[in-house]
Amino acid sequence: MFDFLIVGAGFAGSVLAERLASIADQKVLIIDQRDHIGGNAYDYYNKDGILIHKYGPHIFHTNSKKVFDYLGHFTAWRPYEHRVLASVDGQLVPIPINLNTINKLYGLQLSCHQLNDFFESKAEKIDRIITSEDVVVSKVGRELYEKFFRGYTRKQWDLDPSELDASVTARVPTRTNRDDRYFTDTYQAMPLFGYTRMFQKMLSHPNIKIMLNTDYKEIIDVIPYRNMIYTGPIDSFFNYCYGRLPYRSIEFKFETIESDVFQSTGTINFPNEHAYTRITEFKYLTGQKHPKTSVVYEYPQADGDPYYPIPRPENAEIYKKYQQLANAMTNTYFTGRLATYRYYNMDQVVAQSLSLFEKITQRQSEKHVNGQKVFQLHT
Repeated sequence: MFDFLIVGAGFAGSVLAERLASIADQKVLIIDQRDHIGGNAYDYYNKDGILIHKYGPHIFHTNSKKVFDYLGHFTAWRPYEHRVLASVDGQLVPIPINLNTINKLYGLQLSCHQLNDFFESKAEKIDRIITSEDVVVSKVGRELYEKFFRGYTRKQWDLDPSELDASVTARVPTRTNRDDRYFTDTYQAMPLFGYTRMFQKMLSHPNIKIMLNTDYKEIIDVIPYRNMIYTGPIDSFFNYCYGRLPYRSIEFKFETIESDVFQSTGTINFPNEHAYTRITEFKYLTGQKHPKTSVVYEYPQADGDPYYPIPRPENAEIYKKYQQLANAMTNTYFTGRLATYRYYNMDQVVAQSLSLFEKITQRQSEKHVNGQKVFQLHT
């Protein structure tokens, strides 16, 4: 009898497995239909010996000391601040848009104060910010929106920004200084030996058993357990009774190059040319020294593994129906990007799982049945 069956060995499931096993002394079975732990953050050495991320670049950043310190129990950190260039009008310019971006793009020599005036002169007044287009146009105007955002968004989501929730482009801020870091979080670092090594340490507790290459529906009636934590797609859990929740997927094309360096920064975005959205060179992220280098091209698509919930009002309505079913269940918990249909960063998933662990332990009570302690939740 397992105290917890956890479906999914990514960040959401692994954090909860580790906490329940090491702090609450629970017996945990964590299963995943893939042949590896780590979820989409899984990394490995390719045949050339270069450490790559199988499901596209994963760059860790957070403002939460609690999250950073927690993960630090399982990995040393390599400081890394990610920088991104965008290919626009035949030039490579920094994104998020900042002072250097505008000066290079237009051949100007604006100061920070002048840049603020520049943006205000371009911005369009929009009374209600509803869509992703509204977010950008109201800040920097339509010309920069067309150059940097519209094409990229249409490739990524197969929707015009006017059809997407404001949260999508709100993730990419606009700056009036020269800060060309993609993120400004307090803690920016990469696991020194990679994500997979971190997950291996996280799941090494003797109370944790792992089953890979396993669909939970194959074993759910065979292996006894008291509680479930589910991190997969919520619509799949309920057999799509309200229809499928739409996701965007990505096809990753990897290439190893007989050169020490391929491009001038970790990631280059291509808003307006090519079928791919961006190219990432892994050695920038990992700090690995190697005579060759490896890159990945990302081609967004409709079919494939579900990576990005599509933030539109009609999809939110479908999710609410599934959420009501989930809330009505006892001793079953839903967490993570797919189970809550939210576009979370890695640190947000960790924070969510740490919070859920606290919620679970607050609701637990110990009692003796036939002289043995059991874990019970008040429902």
